[in-house]
Amino acid sequence: MGTIVVFENVSLDGVTQDPTGAEGFSRHDWRVGLTPTDRAAWDKLILDDALGAQALLLGRRTYEFFAARYPSRTGQLADSMNSLPKYIASTTLTDPAWNNSTVLDGDVVDEVGKLKLTFNGEIRVYGSSQLVHTLIQHDLVDELRLAIFPLVKGDGNRLFDQIGTPKHLHRVATRNVGDSLVYLSYQT
Repeated sequence: MGTIVVFENVSLDGVTQDPTGAEGFSRHDWRVGLTPTDRAAWDKLILDDALGAQALLLGRRTYEFFAARYPSRTGQLADSMNSLPKYIASTTLTDPAWNNSTVLDGDVVDEVGKLKLTFNGEIRVYGSSQLVHTLIQHDLVDELRLAIFPLVKGDGNRLFDQIGTPKHLHRVATRNVGDSLVYLSYQT
């Protein structure tokens, strides 16, 4: 059986929207304020996380963001991202160009439920805030991994916007990443 693991970069006030500044919501790349030690530790965290995944589950916008960048990149992270099976939750995308990509047809809750039953291993969700909200609302997330950045955004989409009912989580890991970042892992 597959497990859904959501990995998000989060500001201290819970914002997950546009951490690189590439979407135009904010021109600020959260990584700019990191020391070289912080950046190296965060890069290693991201690589280790991607190497532990057996598949990706992405919303359309995150898929398009990654698909525009990773196919032309080289290195361990790019090799991992490019080789993983990718499942896209979208009602508008019909012909994904990035290799090993499949658009989930039908209701996303039903499709992800089926994917969890038929897939063996960790299915990683990066970004994809609308998808993450839906997955959390329908109790489809098995683990949340959060890289907490030392900044307050003030506005933007938050990880737990529109969740509805309270969700009780169990902390399974806490660690420092470099000198400024904190990594938290919770199971549902």
